[in-house]
Amino acid sequence: MTTKFIPRAISKIATAFEQSEGVGARVRRSIGTATVRNFTPFLMLDHFKVSPDAGFPDHPHRGQETITYMIDGFFDHEDFTGSRGTLGPGDLQFMTAGRGIVHAEIPAPNNSVEGLQLWVDLPTELKECEPRYRDLRAKEVPVAEPNDKVKIKVISGRSHGIDSVKDLAYTPMWFFDVSMKPGSHIQQEIPTDFNVFLYIMKGSATIEGKKISQYQNVFFDTKGDGLEISVPEDAEGEAQFAIIGGKILNQPIVQHGPFVETSKERIYKAFMDYQTHSNGFERADGWSSEISKRGGRF
Repeated sequence: MTTKFIPRAISKIATAFEQSEGVGARVRRSIGTATVRNFTPFLMLDHFKVSPDAGFPDHPHRGQETITYMIDGFFDHEDFTGSRGTLGPGDLQFMTAGRGIVHAEIPAPNNSVEGLQLWVDLPTELKECEPRYRDLRAKEVPVAEPNDKVKIKVISGRSHGIDSVKDLAYTPMWFFDVSMKPGSHIQQEIPTDFNVFLYIMKGSATIEGKKISQYQNVFFDTKGDGLEISVPEDAEGEAQFAIIGGKILNQPIVQHGPFVETSKERIYKAFMDYQTHSNGFERADGWSSEISKRGGRF
């Protein structure tokens, strides 16, 4: 006997409007705004576009993880631990800030870049962990093809019998890049203890009979087996969207810029530690990234 799939209901739809961020960069933010302040464990989602003369020069993080997914172009990164590298189209970087890190993210020379950056909360017991990176190259991402009209890049989690690479983020999460042609339909299961959202990068899709358009983010209730999505036969073209789910963390979120803690006292301490180069920020003393100095841009 086949169990009937029960789709999760839409709880909110938010449009990501373009705004300035970093130095000269443009982002469309759909989490981390007045409309959706946070959606545990998610703190921010930016769909960024950065020209060759713009970027995100040296800045700190604490108490969170950042996930950067490249759509187009080549993005250089460097931090005060000595780690540095370049992300290309389809590549990902999972960065755990833990007790503290200072880094820079700048387009490679003569590059314009586009991608998604997601900020994810860390469980209280992991806020003080040492910083770390996990890179995932495009060629390492397995692909599920439930039919000839649907392609799902399984970045993290499980989709239609295909499992992702393991141990990329401390906070349990699923992340799929889905492409659907007109006349297609999918059901994607999501763990019951996860929050989940769907962000449209290109085209449009239909959920609960509603047309969801480019740059809209759909947030779902927790009841149900997962998401049910379709692209009508008469759609103008292919839809591309991210499905991202994460384990609900039952803890306070106190955020000030790139510092994320569980109380005001811990936020005050984070600022003091950063300013005094202590308790995780020792290596920030006198450090500046080489990539931010190229061409005297910043």
